[in-house]
Amino acid sequence: MRGTRAKEKEKPSLKEQMGALKYLKPFFILIYQVSPRLTIINVVLRLVKAGIPLAMLFVGKLIIDEVITLTQSSTPDFTLLWTYVAVEAGLAILSEAINRGMTLGESLLGDLFANETSVRLIHKAAELDLYQFEDSEFYDKLERARRQTTSRTVLMGQVLTQVQDILTLVFLGLGIVAYSPWLIAILAISVIPTFLGESHFNRNSYSLTQSWTPQRRELDYLRFIGASDQTAKEVKIFGLSDHLASRFKKLSEEYYEANRKLSIKRASIGGLLSTIGTAAYYGAFVFILWQTATAIITIGTLTFLSGSFQRLQNLLQGVVNRLSKISESALYLQDLFDFFDLQPSILDDGRGLEFPSPMQQGFTFEDVGFNYPGSEVFALRHVSFHLKPGEKLALVGENGAGKTTLVKLLARLYEPTEGRILLDGKDLKDYDLGSLRNKIGVIFQDYIRFQFSASDNIGVGEVMQLNQLPQIKSAAEKSLADTVIDELPDGYDQMLGKRFKGGVDLSGGQWQKIALGRAYMKTAELLILDEPTSALDARAEHEVFERFSALLEGKSAVLISHRFSTVRMADRILVLQNGEVLELGTHKELLAKEGKYAELFDLQAAGYQ
Repeated sequence: MRGTRAKEKEKPSLKEQMGALKYLKPFFILIYQVSPRLTIINVVLRLVKAGIPLAMLFVGKLIIDEVITLTQSSTPDFTLLWTYVAVEAGLAILSEAINRGMTLGESLLGDLFANETSVRLIHKAAELDLYQFEDSEFYDKLERARRQTTSRTVLMGQVLTQVQDILTLVFLGLGIVAYSPWLIAILAISVIPTFLGESHFNRNSYSLTQSWTPQRRELDYLRFIGASDQTAKEVKIFGLSDHLASRFKKLSEEYYEANRKLSIKRASIGGLLSTIGTAAYYGAFVFILWQTATAIITIGTLTFLSGSFQRLQNLLQGVVNRLSKISESALYLQDLFDFFDLQPSILDDGRGLEFPSPMQQGFTFEDVGFNYPGSEVFALRHVSFHLKPGEKLALVGENGAGKTTLVKLLARLYEPTEGRILLDGKDLKDYDLGSLRNKIGVIFQDYIRFQFSASDNIGVGEVMQLNQLPQIKSAAEKSLADTVIDELPDGYDQMLGKRFKGGVDLSGGQWQKIALGRAYMKTAELLILDEPTSALDARAEHEVFERFSALLEGKSAVLISHRFSTVRMADRILVLQNGEVLELGTHKELLAKEGKYAELFDLQAAGYQ
C-alpha cells in the first residue's frame, strides 16, 4: 500500500478560486438541458421571493406608524390598519408557498441532474482508452468526478439562493439609502474581513481534499474488502480483519487530524472576524436610535431601518460567505468537467470501414510493438504473424509474456506503439470501431460476474439481443451454461450473486460457463478466448471444446490457454517470450523443433505421469 503521508497539494490562489466560477456557465447549461421547465420555474420563484423581505419590512413600518397615529386620534378608523395586516399576512403565506415550491423544484431538479451526470459519466468512461483505467492518477480523476454527480447538486441551490439574496440586497439597499446612505458604508466594513477569511480557508480546504484523494480511495477500498462477500473467505482464512481495521484506523485518523487542525483555525479566526461584523451592526443601531430619539425619523422608520440593516447585514455576510463557498465548489466542479474533457487516443468518427464479412485475407501483425503510457518497457516488441480466415490460433507463453496484451491489440482495445495491424490488407484504424468490436467476441480470464439475472448475464454479450430469450438459451446451450441454469430455482430469471435479495452464488466453473455464453451471443467473425476453461473440470472442458470446434467452422479464433490438451486443438500455435514471437507452427512442428513449446509441453506432461 502507498505511504500514508499525503503530499500537500498547492493551495489555489484567490484569483484561481474566483476564476473557477467560469464553470458555473456550463454547469447551469447542463441543468437547463436536464429540465428547462423546472429550471425556469425555480428561477421565477426566486425572483418573486427576492422582493418579499423588503415588502414585509415596509408594510411592518406602515403598521407601526398607523398604530401610533391611531393612539393619538380621538376617532380612530382601523380600516387601513387591518388592510396593512392583511397584506403582511398575504405576503407571509406567499413566502411560505414559494419556499415549498422552491424546495420541491430543486429536489426534483437535483435528482434529475444527478441521474443525467451519472449517465454521462458512464458513457464518457466507455469512450476512454482501456490503458487509462490502468493508471492510478486517472482513477483519482474518476473518483473526484464520480463524487460530483451528487454533491454538486447542492451547488445549484447555492447559486440560485445567491442570485435571490443579491436581488433582495439591492431592494433593501435602495430602501436604506433613501433614509441613510451612511449605513451602507458601515455595512461594507463589517463583511469584507469575513469574506477574506472564508476565502482563505476554503482554498485550504480544497487543497486538503485534493491532496488526500488517493488516501480516501484507499479508505473506501479497505472498507470494501473488510466487509464484502467477495473477500470474506480470505479475510477469515488469513485473519486479516485486525490488519485491515488497524490500517483503516491509522489512515482515517491521519485524515481526521489534518482536517481537525484546519477546522479549529477556521472556527477561531472566523469567530474573531464575525465579532467585527457584530460591532459594526451595533454601531449602526446606535446611530438609528439617535435619529429616532431626536425625531429625525419615526418609530416605524426605526423598525424598518433596524430590521432592514440587520437583514441586509445577514444577507450580505451570507452572500459573501456563499460566494467563497460557490467558488470553492466550482473548483470541485472543475473536476467533473475536466473528466468530461478527457479524450481517448483511439478515436472513432463512425465513418470507418465496415468489418468484412466474410474475411478474405484475415489479420496481419507487421512488426507490432506496444508499451503502456509512462513506461519505457515494451509489453510486446517486433511481433509479426498472419491469422488467416477460419484459422484457430493458440497463444502460449509464461505469465507476463504478452498474450493478453496481444489480443487486446487485436480487438483494438489498445493501439500499437510501433508497427501496424491489418485486416484484409487495410489498417485496423480505418475500420469503424463499433463494427469491428461487434464482429469480435472476447471472453477474458478476469471476466465480470455481473450481479444480474442469469439471462442478462449471458445477454450482455450482445446487448441488442438482451431481451431475446431464444438467442440467450441457444448461447447457453453452446457454452453448457444451460446445465447450470436448469438447476436454478428461477431458471433464466434467477438473480446471480449475493449482492441483492434472493441472489444465488455459483461456483467458479459455473460462472465460467455463464461467461462463455456471452461469447456465443455474437455472430462473430473472430472469437477470442482467454483461458476459457481454467475453472472447468476435464470432462466439461472436453465437451466445451468439442462444441467450440464445431461452432467455429469457417470462423477465426484466438485461444489463450496453459492447458496443452486444449492448445493442440489449434491449427497453429504462437509462442511468446518476453513480449516477442519465439516460435510459430503446428503442434507437431513445434514438438519436432524441440524448443520452448516442446519444453513446456514436456513439463506439463510429466505432471500427469
